[in-house]
Amino acid sequence: MDDPDLARLLRWENAGGAWRVLHRADDEIIVALLTCDGGTEMERLTSSAAAVLEHVGDRDVS
Repeated sequence: MDDPDLARLLRWENAGGAWRVLHRADDEIIVALLTCDGGTEMERLTSSAAAVLEHVGDRDVS
């Protein structure tokens, strides 16, 4: 995988974490990385990577 932002998001998902879109624009997204057991925000991912934008698509939550 060439994109570090997508790799980070996929690692989060594969570990059981959830995410929620906080902001979406045509060329950038901000995603809250949430715990799997209550939705506590642990980190934020801000990315303009096409791979991340494509992976998230039009979803607002994982």
